[in-house]
Amino acid sequence: MENKKKALGKGLEQLFSNEVINFDDFEKDVINNTKKSDIIEIPLTEIRSNPYQPRKTFDEEKLEELASNIKEYGVLEPVIVKKSIKGYELIAGERRTKASQLAGLETIPAIVKDYNDQEMMEIALIENIQREDLNPIDEATAYENIIKLSGMTQDDFAKKFGKSRSHVTNMLGLLNLPKPTKKLVETGKITMGHARALSKLNDETTINNLADRVIAEALTVRELEKLIAEENLPKKNKIERKKDERNIHYIIYEKIMREKLGTKVKIKSNKLEIPFDREKDLERILEILGIEITGD
Repeated sequence: MENKKKALGKGLEQLFSNEVINFDDFEKDVINNTKKSDIIEIPLTEIRSNPYQPRKTFDEEKLEELASNIKEYGVLEPVIVKKSIKGYELIAGERRTKASQLAGLETIPAIVKDYNDQEMMEIALIENIQREDLNPIDEATAYENIIKLSGMTQDDFAKKFGKSRSHVTNMLGLLNLPKPTKKLVETGKITMGHARALSKLNDETTINNLADRVIAEALTVRELEKLIAEENLPKKNKIERKKDERNIHYIIYEKIMREKLGTKVKIKSNKLEIPFDREKDLERILEILGIEITGD
């Protein structure tokens, strides 16, 4: 573990320590320890999103507001990127980048760091939990990913990020909602309170129907909870999830490779399995891996 901490560098090692992690401190540390001469202007067209970015939706109104500020004052804080095969990948500063594009800028000030894929995942997850509000589903996904990545218990996670244990449990419960209801939560059509009440139910059709009623009848959270109680709808049985006993590094590598290759990679019993659907899919995977097949 000590070697792991040294490899991550100041700030990132907090994820694997007992300290309460603070993304602002990490980013300030990077900026304060970078010479002004090392902050460069990078064309926005050469920057792509962090592949491990948990945020799937962005508040357009807030982006426009930030873009307006950037037009007037410029980008006050550089983004952090890493060099990739084609241009750069964002490590931190997704909203600044998107807002700069809206503002019509051609370049953005950036600090280039050499983080690996695992570190990029950790940074993206932590930044999004502690920065601009995620929608509840993206936030729950970020919670789940950090817990899996670090091997923390829900109690450990709650203490580290200053959340209550019940809040963490309720957030993770949202990931069990059926897709149509999840979409309503993501787009803000039903609130976190409604979603929490629905996540305790067992039947997907019932959940989706009630979610639709919440919108159609403008039900409050209390009205929804009363409706569920009156109809005595079946609740989920509490299931104790078995802890993944595999090597934590295998879980991390599996996650990284799945993101990179776009397929359900499995690492088990000293074997690496990379499934593919058809020959074209295999060719795509080989290309990503940089394996060139020559000859007939």
